[in-house]
Amino acid sequence: MRRAPAPADAPSAVNLAFVEKLYYDYLRDPSTVPAEWRSYFDELPRPEGEVAPPPEGRFGDDRFAAAVPGELAAPTRAAAPAPRFEDAFQYRVDKLVEAYRDHGHLRASLDPLGLARPRHEGFGFPLESFGLSEADLDRPVAAGDPQSAGTSSLGALRARLEETYCRTIGVELAHLHDRELRGWLQDRMERSRNHITLAPEVQLRLYEKVMQAEALEQFLGTRFLGAKRFSVEGAEALVALVELCIDRAVGHGVRDVTIGMAHRGRLNVLANICGKPLRQIFAEFRDRAVIGGTGGDVKYHLGYTGERETPDGKVLVSLSFNPSHLEWVDTVVQGRVRAKQDRRGDVERKEVLPLLVHGDAAFAAQGIVAESLNLAALEGYSVGGTLHVVVNNQVGFTTSPHDGRSTTYATDVARMLQVPVFHVNGEDLEAVAQVVLLAVDFRQRFHRDAVIDLWCYRRHGHNEGDEPSFTQPVMYRAIAGRPSLPKLEAERLERERVATPEQLAARASGYRAGLEEAYHSSAAIAVTPAPPVLEGAERNYRGGAIAGAPPVETAVKSEELAEVAKVLVTPPAGFNVHPKVARLLEGRAEMAAGKRPLDWGMAEALAYGSLAWEGVRVRLSGQDSGRGTFSHRHGVLYDVQSNRPYLPLAHLRPGQGPVELRDSPLSEAAVLAFDYGYSLEMPDGLVIWEAQFGDFVNAAQVVLDQFLASSEAKWNKLSGLTLLLPHGMEGQGPEHSSARLERFLELSVEDNWQVVNLTTPAQIFHALRRQVLAPWRKPLVVMSPKSLLRHPRAVSRREELSLGRFRTVIGDDGVESAEAVRRVVLCTGKIFYELLAAREEQHARDVAIVRLEQLYPLDGEAVRAELARYRPGVEVTWVQEEPRNMGAWDYVDRHLGPLLRGSCELTGLTRPPSASPAAGSATRHKLEQQALVSQAIGSSSRARVA
Repeated sequence: MRRAPAPADAPSAVNLAFVEKLYYDYLRDPSTVPAEWRSYFDELPRPEGEVAPPPEGRFGDDRFAAAVPGELAAPTRAAAPAPRFEDAFQYRVDKLVEAYRDHGHLRASLDPLGLARPRHEGFGFPLESFGLSEADLDRPVAAGDPQSAGTSSLGALRARLEETYCRTIGVELAHLHDRELRGWLQDRMERSRNHITLAPEVQLRLYEKVMQAEALEQFLGTRFLGAKRFSVEGAEALVALVELCIDRAVGHGVRDVTIGMAHRGRLNVLANICGKPLRQIFAEFRDRAVIGGTGGDVKYHLGYTGERETPDGKVLVSLSFNPSHLEWVDTVVQGRVRAKQDRRGDVERKEVLPLLVHGDAAFAAQGIVAESLNLAALEGYSVGGTLHVVVNNQVGFTTSPHDGRSTTYATDVARMLQVPVFHVNGEDLEAVAQVVLLAVDFRQRFHRDAVIDLWCYRRHGHNEGDEPSFTQPVMYRAIAGRPSLPKLEAERLERERVATPEQLAARASGYRAGLEEAYHSSAAIAVTPAPPVLEGAERNYRGGAIAGAPPVETAVKSEELAEVAKVLVTPPAGFNVHPKVARLLEGRAEMAAGKRPLDWGMAEALAYGSLAWEGVRVRLSGQDSGRGTFSHRHGVLYDVQSNRPYLPLAHLRPGQGPVELRDSPLSEAAVLAFDYGYSLEMPDGLVIWEAQFGDFVNAAQVVLDQFLASSEAKWNKLSGLTLLLPHGMEGQGPEHSSARLERFLELSVEDNWQVVNLTTPAQIFHALRRQVLAPWRKPLVVMSPKSLLRHPRAVSRREELSLGRFRTVIGDDGVESAEAVRRVVLCTGKIFYELLAAREEQHARDVAIVRLEQLYPLDGEAVRAELARYRPGVEVTWVQEEPRNMGAWDYVDRHLGPLLRGSCELTGLTRPPSASPAAGSATRHKLEQQALVSQAIGSSSRARVA
C-alpha cells in the first residue's frame, strides 16, 4: 500500500520536536491535529498499549524567551493546563511568533528605491506552514498586546508582529543566545511595535539636519565645481542619525563621543555635527595654503574636535582623521576611546562612546572589520561597546552587492558577536530614531556593540566627477526620478501640519545665508590653520625635529632599582610558581643583588618597573606578550595549582602607575591600530605593541604607512607608540628572520620616528625610559632580539642602569691600539657578537667593531667622532647579515657615505641580493653566516662586497 505523502508545508515547518508533539497529540486525540497530518499519521503503525507522555519540558520551552511581562511569549509553566487541543494550537502560535522574531527582517521594506532583495522575494509566514489557518484568526492566543491582560486574537497578534518586525525596521535576533539580551530587545520592540512618537520640535530638528546636509552638499557643488567632496546626498539621514546617537548617549552620562568614518559624508559630519567652522572648510576648498611645513592631507580626511550642547549637557565630539583605507581607522578609534576611558578612570566604560560609520561594501569585504569585532569583548581591548553605523549605499565604487559579498546583508560579519543588528529604511526618520534609541540604550545597558544598517543610496557617483549609470543604469534611473529625503520630509511635515511651508522655508534660507557668509569670509584666510598638535595633558610634548637634541637622562638610582627588583622576583605567599619560572626568578634575584650581570629580560622588566614606580602608565600588548614568545619575559606568573595569574609589575607600591601586559588575539593589523590609537591619547605613558615575530608586522603594513609613519606630517598627531619586532637571522627560515628593517628605514624622514637595533640589556632599559622621559613624542621601532635574550655576552652591569644613558653609537673599547687598526667594521644588532667572536678566534687585533644602535635619526656626528679615533683613510666596511637589497645597507650607504666622503671610503659586505630574507636550511644559513663573518674580519673584505 502506498503511504500518504507528508504535508506540503513540511519542509518549512517540520523539526523533530514539532512532529513528535503532533504525533503524541494525534495518538491521544486525532481531531487535534490538522487533516493533512492526520492522513499522514493514519498510515503509520499504531503502537500497542498505553501511550507514554512526551518527556517533561520537551516542547514549548523556547530557550530564547525571557520572562518579561507582556512580551509575546509562550504561557508560563505556572499557568493552569489548557485542554490538549488548545495546547497544540498555542504551540503552533508560539512557532509563528518565533518565526517573525527570527526572520521578519527578511520581509521588511528597507530599500528606499524598492529595488533590492530579490533573493527573498515572496518570502512570508503562511499560516498553513505552522499548522494554522484563516479560520484560526479570531481564536484567542496567550500572547497578547503588552498593554492588555495578556490575551488577544491570532489575527491581532499577526498584525502586531508584521508591524514590529516587517515594516521599515528589520532586526536580526536569531543569533543571540543570551536570554537576557534577547528578552530585553524583544520587550522594548514589541511593547512599542517598533514605533516612537516624536515631538513636533524633534521632527523639525531631524528635518533641519537632513536639510542642512543637502544644502551644504549642493552649496559645495556649485561654489567649487569639479572638486571632490564625496557627497552624503541620498544618505542625508546619516547626519540626523549621528546627532540622535550623541544626544541619547549624553542622556546616559556619556561626555565624550569619538567618531571614525571614511570620506563619504565626512565634510557634513565635520560641519553639522562636530562644529568645524564652515569658513575653515571653505578655505580648504579654496586651497590657498602656503606651501611649506608638513605635508597635510586632503580636506575629507581631516579630523576635528568640538564641544556640543545637547538637551542633557555638553559633550566633546571628536572625528578622527582617516586615510582612504576605509576601515583601518576602526580600532584606532577604539584605542583612543580606551585611553580616554582609562585617563578618566571610567572603569565601567560608560562616559566615552566610540561611534564608527562604515560603508556597506567595505564592512562586508575588509578583513580588518572582523579583526576589530573580535576585540569587542576582550578584557585588554574592550571599550564597553561600539556603535556601528553602516551607510548602505547598495553599491561600492562601481561594484554591485552580488559581486561584492557572499552574504545576505553587508552586516552579516557582525553576527559573530552577541549583539543586535538593526536594518532600517533611511527615508523613515521615525524608524531611524527608534533604532538609535534601541542601539544606544542597548550599548549603555549591556556594554556591548550594536549595529545599525542604514539603507539608503548614493545620489551621485563614487565622487562627483564619476558617472554611475555606466555600471548601475537601473538604479540610477530610479534615483534620478526620486525626490530627495529633505523634500519628502518637508512634504510630510506640511501634510501632517507639524510645520507650515513658510516655517520650513525660513529654516532653509537661514542656513543657506550662513553658508554664503562663511564662504565670503573664507576668502580672507590665506593659510588654513592647523589644529593644535596636542591638548590638555598632552601639551607637554612636541613633535618636529629631534636629531641633535640633548641626551635624555634616563638613569635610575640603584636604591630604587633594588626596590623594584625585590617585588619582581618575589611572588606572594602561597603562590605556587612553576619550577622553571622559580629558577628564573632566583636568577633574577641574583642579578638584582649584583651577583650576576643583568640579562635582557631583567633589564626590560626594570625599565617597566622603574617607570611604573614613578607613576607612569605602562601598557604592553601583543601575541603571547605576557610570557614572551621566547619565554624571556614571564611578566605574568600563573599559579600551577589554580591557574591564578599574578602581575608583579602591578604590585610595586601604592600610588604607582597602572601596568597592563595583554596577550592579544592573533591579529597584527587591528591590535597595532588599537595600540596606536591608545598612544595618541596617552602620551605620558609607555605604550608598546609587540609582534610575535618581527616579520609578522607586514600584516599591518597599512597601519605603518598610513598612520604611524605619517600621522604627524598629515594630521599633526603625535604618537609615542613603541614597536618590539623580534629580528635577526638564526637559521629559522625566511619567515622568522627579518622584521624588514629596510622598509622602516625607507619610510624614515623628517624625524617621523626612531629606529633602533640594540645589543645590550642596558640599551633597551634606557631606550624604553627615554621614550617616556623625552620632551618629544615619536614612535620607536625596536628591532628586538631573539638569540640575544640568553646570549652569555649580551649582558649589562647594574651600574649601567643607574649611571648610564642611551647611546646612539657604541665604539670599540677592546681595541688595544687605534693606530694599528686597518679596518673599522660598522654593524647593527646581533651580528656584533658573531663578529666579536670571529675577531677573537682569528686574533684580528687590527679590526675595530663599531655598533650603530640607533639607525634613525642617524647620529652622523657620533659616527664621525668614533672614526676619528683611527688613522685617516682607514678602511670602513658596513657588515650586515641580511641580503644586500634588505637590511640597512642602502640606507647607510645613502646617508652615512656622504658624511664620510673625503676622510674614508665606505663599502658594504652583505649576503647576495635575494627575494627571500633568509635560507630555509639551517645548515646553509650557518655556512653563509660563517663565510660572511670570516670575510668581515679577514684580510679581504673589499674583495667581495655582495
